[in-house]
Amino acid sequence: MSSLLRLATAGSVDDGKSTLVGRLLYDTKSVLADQLDAVTRASVDKGLSTPDLSLLVDGLRSEREQGITIDVAYRYFATPRRSFVLADTPGHVQYTRNTVTGASTAQLAVLLVDARKGVIEQTRRHAAVLALLGVPHLVLAVNKIDLVDYDEATFAVIAEEFAEHAASLGYERGSVLAVPVSALEGDNVAEKSDKTPWYSGPTLLEHLETVPVAPDPHDSAFRFPVQYVIRPRTADHPDYRGYAGQIAAGTVRPGDEIVVLPQGLRSRVEGIDTADGPLSEAGAGTSVTLLLTDDLDISRGDLIAAADRQPTVTDEITATLCWLSAKALKPGARVLVKHGTRTVQALVGELHARFDEQTLSSVDDPATLELNDIGRVTLRLAEEIGVDDYGVSPRTGAFLVIDPKDGDTLAAGLVGERFA
Repeated sequence: MSSLLRLATAGSVDDGKSTLVGRLLYDTKSVLADQLDAVTRASVDKGLSTPDLSLLVDGLRSEREQGITIDVAYRYFATPRRSFVLADTPGHVQYTRNTVTGASTAQLAVLLVDARKGVIEQTRRHAAVLALLGVPHLVLAVNKIDLVDYDEATFAVIAEEFAEHAASLGYERGSVLAVPVSALEGDNVAEKSDKTPWYSGPTLLEHLETVPVAPDPHDSAFRFPVQYVIRPRTADHPDYRGYAGQIAAGTVRPGDEIVVLPQGLRSRVEGIDTADGPLSEAGAGTSVTLLLTDDLDISRGDLIAAADRQPTVTDEITATLCWLSAKALKPGARVLVKHGTRTVQALVGELHARFDEQTLSSVDDPATLELNDIGRVTLRLAEEIGVDDYGVSPRTGAFLVIDPKDGDTLAAGLVGERFA
């Protein structure tokens, strides 16, 4: 079992997400004494008799005063069984783009609903985004179960409705768990609640500790975006030429045959250097400097890949875009595409379809993509790049669309057709 779990939280406004995250931090003893003292004092000032655990999370003054969360915040906590990196995303509809950011690397997502409201429009939208991003595990936290008197029937209706929606998005029943919780009271968060004797499943924390998470498969094709070319030209290293970066997928060993894309140059790996010394093997997520047997013209933005399992080299990609900007996307727009360490100019071609996350259907040939829309688009690039289908290799199947005028991020892109 992996010792690290990356998870994201998502939910609508006032579902109690900040309180739930605060409860997890509190119950796992991940809160410093002075932090808890500050929260206790602030809670007393608000006239509360118990600490408002949401204040452990809503760090910005504006968030505290409005009682909302407006940005993605990363929290770190641990138990004896596993360490966690939690991306806490906002609930407002206009901040759905932040959910894309927070969930982009998540292995599991906790989706909150208010037990009094059940599955609502924003719940379906978040679930669709999580499915498109390929988040493998979902937890539906039916929060505020205390406000419906811990009613089993209410929970069962919500759990079944969400399970059907998740199944229509491609999730198998075993990858979706519904848990009745009260973040305020602590029911079924870290400890089993005697107020829900009808619930036989794990607590939220127990599930987070034990859910199986597959590491990057060793048989994934090797991918290495070059970040920097190291040429010391010193007396000790007059001819040293290394290519520094982080391995995006797969593994590499000295002797492996590689290809440099988009040029198509071939060579073999001579050595793998790190700050701590040479390695005999390196895998995904490891930052290394590769040494090759041949002196090749390689620069930042090039992709070093396994020679026998190459990505597609193309100057035209059809991709699913999660549109993150208030500026509408129209055919003919000039944009920048940032893929790995390479940024190229691009022209927006056809808008093939827009996905309706409520009805799980698509609208063909939309005139534009608006904020929070998800659509299938063709982009024509000024230069060739090496890409994989997102479903095969997320790190080299994802890219950003950037406004060339001001550098703002316009969209997150996923290579391939993620919906019909």
